[in-house]
Amino acid sequence: MVIPGHKVGKYGINIENIIHEIQIQPAGIELTLREIEKFEDAGYIDLTNIKRKISKCTPLQFDADGKIFLPQGAYKVRFNEIISIPANVIGIGLPRSSLLRSGATIFSAVWDPGYKGRSESLLVVFNPHGIFLEKNARLMQLLFIKLVEKPQKLYSGKYQFENIKEKIRGLS
Repeated sequence: MVIPGHKVGKYGINIENIIHEIQIQPAGIELTLREIEKFEDAGYIDLTNIKRKISKCTPLQFDADGKIFLPQGAYKVRFNEIISIPANVIGIGLPRSSLLRSGATIFSAVWDPGYKGRSESLLVVFNPHGIFLEKNARLMQLLFIKLVEKPQKLYSGKYQFENIKEKIRGLS
Protein backbone atom coordinates (compact mmCIF):
# COMPACT_ATOMS: atom_id res chain seq x y z
CA MET A 1 0.00 0.00 0.00
CA VAL A 2 1.38 3.41 -1.01
CA ILE A 3 0.65 6.05 1.64
CA PRO A 4 -0.83 9.35 0.38
CA GLY A 5 1.25 12.44 1.18
CA HIS A 6 -1.38 13.96 3.44
CA LYS A 7 -1.52 10.77 5.57
CA VAL A 8 2.19 10.16 6.25
CA GLY A 9 1.93 11.30 9.88
CA LYS A 10 -0.88 8.84 10.54
CA TYR A 11 1.52 6.01 9.67
CA GLY A 12 4.34 7.23 11.92
CA ILE A 13 6.41 8.85 9.17
CA ASN A 14 8.00 12.07 10.37
CA ILE A 15 9.24 14.68 7.91
CA GLU A 16 10.99 17.78 9.24
CA ASN A 17 11.69 20.95 7.24
CA ILE A 18 8.86 20.86 4.71
CA ILE A 19 9.28 24.24 3.01
CA HIS A 20 5.97 24.54 1.17
CA GLU A 21 2.61 22.76 1.16
CA ILE A 22 3.07 22.03 -2.56
CA GLN A 23 5.52 19.28 -1.52
CA ILE A 24 2.63 17.18 -0.20
CA GLN A 25 1.55 15.10 -3.18
CA PRO A 26 -1.22 12.54 -3.72
CA ALA A 27 1.26 9.62 -3.59
CA GLY A 28 4.07 10.94 -1.38
CA ILE A 29 6.21 13.91 -0.40
CA GLU A 30 8.56 15.89 -2.63
CA LEU A 31 12.09 16.51 -1.41
CA THR A 32 13.88 19.80 -2.05
CA LEU A 33 17.45 20.75 -2.90
CA ARG A 34 19.68 21.90 -0.04
CA GLU A 35 23.23 21.32 -1.35
CA ILE A 36 25.08 20.05 -4.43
CA GLU A 37 28.54 18.50 -4.56
CA LYS A 38 30.80 17.33 -7.39
CA PHE A 39 32.76 14.09 -7.26
CA GLU A 40 36.55 14.44 -6.91
CA ASP A 41 37.79 10.84 -6.95
CA ALA A 42 36.82 7.20 -7.36
CA GLY A 43 34.89 5.22 -4.80
CA TYR A 44 35.49 1.60 -3.83
CA ILE A 45 32.72 -0.85 -2.96
CA ASP A 46 33.21 -4.42 -1.66
CA LEU A 47 30.95 -7.13 -0.25
CA THR A 48 31.47 -6.50 3.45
CA ASN A 49 32.25 -2.76 3.42
CA ILE A 50 35.60 -3.45 5.07
CA LYS A 51 37.43 -1.80 2.15
CA ARG A 52 34.62 0.61 1.24
CA LYS A 53 35.75 4.09 0.27
CA ILE A 54 33.12 6.68 -0.51
CA SER A 55 34.11 9.19 -3.18
CA LYS A 56 35.38 12.55 -1.95
CA CYS A 57 33.13 15.45 -2.96
CA THR A 58 33.47 19.22 -3.09
CA PRO A 59 30.50 21.52 -2.41
CA LEU A 60 29.28 23.73 -5.25
CA GLN A 61 27.98 27.23 -4.55
CA PHE A 62 24.70 28.79 -5.58
CA ASP A 63 24.95 32.30 -7.01
CA ALA A 64 23.64 35.38 -5.19
CA ASP A 65 20.14 34.70 -6.57
CA GLY A 66 20.16 31.12 -5.24
CA LYS A 67 20.70 29.53 -8.66
CA ILE A 68 23.31 27.17 -10.06
CA PHE A 69 24.16 25.89 -13.53
CA LEU A 70 25.21 22.25 -13.78
CA PRO A 71 26.89 21.01 -16.95
CA GLN A 72 26.39 17.41 -18.09
CA GLY A 73 27.69 15.03 -15.43
CA ALA A 74 27.02 13.34 -12.09
CA TYR A 75 26.48 15.20 -8.80
CA LYS A 76 25.63 14.35 -5.22
CA VAL A 77 22.64 16.25 -3.84
CA ARG A 78 21.49 16.64 -0.26
CA PHE A 79 17.89 17.38 0.63
CA ASN A 80 16.41 19.88 3.09
CA GLU A 81 14.01 17.43 4.66
CA ILE A 82 14.88 15.11 7.55
CA ILE A 83 13.02 11.83 7.17
CA SER A 84 12.19 9.33 9.93
CA ILE A 85 10.91 5.99 8.64
CA PRO A 86 8.93 3.82 11.10
CA ALA A 87 9.41 0.07 11.50
CA ASN A 88 6.58 -0.92 9.14
CA VAL A 89 7.33 1.38 6.18
CA ILE A 90 9.96 1.84 3.44
CA GLY A 91 10.59 4.86 1.24
CA ILE A 92 11.38 4.81 -2.47
CA GLY A 93 12.49 7.97 -4.27
CA LEU A 94 11.66 8.78 -7.88
CA PRO A 95 12.55 11.85 -9.94
CA ARG A 96 9.97 14.53 -10.61
CA SER A 97 8.84 14.48 -14.22
CA SER A 98 9.96 18.11 -14.70
CA LEU A 99 13.51 17.02 -13.94
CA LEU A 100 13.27 14.21 -16.49
CA ARG A 101 11.78 16.53 -19.09
CA SER A 102 14.80 18.80 -18.61
CA GLY A 103 17.27 15.99 -19.34
CA ALA A 104 18.26 15.08 -15.79
CA THR A 105 17.29 12.45 -13.25
CA ILE A 106 17.77 11.40 -9.64
CA PHE A 107 18.93 7.97 -8.52
CA SER A 108 18.28 6.92 -4.97
CA ALA A 109 18.55 3.97 -2.60
CA VAL A 110 15.73 2.57 -0.48
CA TRP A 111 14.89 4.34 2.77
CA ASP A 112 14.85 1.34 5.12
CA PRO A 113 12.57 0.86 8.14
CA GLY A 114 14.14 2.69 11.10
CA TYR A 115 16.21 5.14 9.01
CA LYS A 116 16.46 8.74 10.16
CA GLY A 117 18.46 11.36 8.37
CA ARG A 118 18.85 14.08 5.77
CA SER A 119 19.48 11.88 2.79
CA GLU A 120 21.67 12.23 -0.27
CA SER A 121 21.00 11.08 -3.83
CA LEU A 122 22.73 11.01 -7.19
CA LEU A 123 21.71 13.69 -9.69
CA VAL A 124 22.76 12.95 -13.27
CA VAL A 125 22.50 15.65 -15.91
CA PHE A 126 22.22 13.97 -19.32
CA ASN A 127 21.21 17.11 -21.20
CA PRO A 128 24.25 18.22 -23.25
CA HIS A 129 23.18 21.83 -22.57
CA GLY A 130 23.15 21.32 -18.79
CA ILE A 131 20.48 22.41 -16.34
CA PHE A 132 19.81 25.40 -14.07
CA LEU A 133 18.53 24.66 -10.57
CA GLU A 134 17.39 26.90 -7.75
CA LYS A 135 18.10 26.24 -4.10
CA ASN A 136 15.02 24.49 -2.63
CA ALA A 137 13.90 23.20 -6.05
CA ARG A 138 11.67 20.13 -5.80
CA LEU A 139 13.72 17.28 -7.27
CA MET A 140 12.34 13.96 -6.09
CA GLN A 141 9.12 12.43 -4.85
CA LEU A 142 9.48 10.04 -1.95
CA LEU A 143 6.88 7.27 -1.94
CA PHE A 144 6.10 5.46 1.30
CA ILE A 145 5.07 1.82 1.16
CA LYS A 146 3.61 -0.02 4.14
CA LEU A 147 5.20 -3.42 4.71
CA VAL A 148 2.97 -6.46 5.23
CA GLU A 149 4.79 -7.09 8.50
CA LYS A 150 7.60 -5.54 10.53
CA PRO A 151 11.10 -6.59 9.47
CA GLN A 152 13.36 -8.68 11.72
CA LYS A 153 15.62 -5.68 12.28
CA LEU A 154 15.64 -1.95 11.64
CA TYR A 155 18.22 0.06 9.73
CA SER A 156 21.39 0.58 11.76
CA GLY A 157 23.99 1.25 9.06
CA LYS A 158 26.61 3.92 8.51
CA TYR A 159 24.11 6.49 7.24
CA GLN A 160 21.79 6.44 10.26
CA PHE A 161 21.34 10.08 11.39
CA GLU A 162 23.33 11.33 8.38
CA ASN A 163 23.58 15.09 7.94
CA ILE A 164 21.64 15.94 11.13
CA LYS A 165 22.57 17.12 14.63
CA GLU A 166 22.01 13.72 16.28
CA LYS A 167 25.07 12.37 14.48
CA ILE A 168 27.20 15.22 15.80
CA ARG A 169 25.99 14.52 19.35
CA GLY A 170 27.09 10.90 18.99
CA LEU A 171 23.69 9.25 18.91
CA SER A 172 24.35 7.33 15.70
